[in-house]
Amino acid sequence: MTRTPAQDSANATALVWDWPLRVFHWSLVLAVVGSFATHYAGIEWFDWHRRCGYVAVVLIGFRLAWGFMGPQYSRFASFLRGPRAVIEHLRGRQPYPIAGHNPVGAASVLAFLASLALQAGTGLFANDEIANAGPFYGWVTQETSNRLTALHDLNSSILIGLIVAHLVAIAWYDGRRRLGLVRAFWTGRKAGAQGIRSSRGGLALVIVVALIVALALAIRAAPEASVSFF
Repeated sequence: MTRTPAQDSANATALVWDWPLRVFHWSLVLAVVGSFATHYAGIEWFDWHRRCGYVAVVLIGFRLAWGFMGPQYSRFASFLRGPRAVIEHLRGRQPYPIAGHNPVGAASVLAFLASLALQAGTGLFANDEIANAGPFYGWVTQETSNRLTALHDLNSSILIGLIVAHLVAIAWYDGRRRLGLVRAFWTGRKAGAQGIRSSRGGLALVIVVALIVALALAIRAAPEASVSFF
C-alpha cells in the first residue's frame, strides 16, 4: 500500500523536548530517589542525603530559569493554563496536544516544582535532632530549624503522593492511550509535532554552572553551628 505525504508527515518525528530538559528530568529522578534512599538508610548516610539535596536545589533552580529562557516547549508560557482548562481536559472537551504538556500535566509540573522546592529549601535549614543539620542551620534559631524540619518531614509525604499520582498518570496515558510519553521524554521526539530549532545547550550549561557556584558560595558563607538539644 502506498503511503501518502500526509501520512508520512503525521508519522515523522520532530525534536520537542530539548536535551537540557531531558537531562534535568532524569537527573531529578535520581536525586529524589537518592534522597529518599539515603534518608531511610540511616544516619550514616546523612552526608549523601545532603549531597542529593544540593543536586536537587541546582536542578530546581535550573528548571525555573529554563521555564523562561529555554526553547518553546520548555517555557511555562507554552503550557500553563488556568483551572478551567484543567476541568475541560478532564471532561474530555480539550484534546491532548501533539507537543508539550496537557493542562493536567502542566498543573502537575507546577505542583512538583513547588513541592520539590519546598523540600529542598527546608532541608537546607533542617536538622535530624541528633548531630546533623543542613548547611544553613546556623542562619536560623533552633526553634525555626525545628519548624522547618517538621515541614520538611510533612512535605515528604506530599511529595510521595505526587510521585505515585505521576506514575499512575504516565501508566494510564502510555498504557491505554499509547502516547509514548516515556519514550518521548527519553528521545525528545514526538510524531506529528513541530520541532524546536535549538536546544540552547550552551545557555543551559552557563545556568547550571552559575547555580552551582552560587550554592557553593552560600554554603561557604553560612555560619558554622552544631546541633545541640542538651
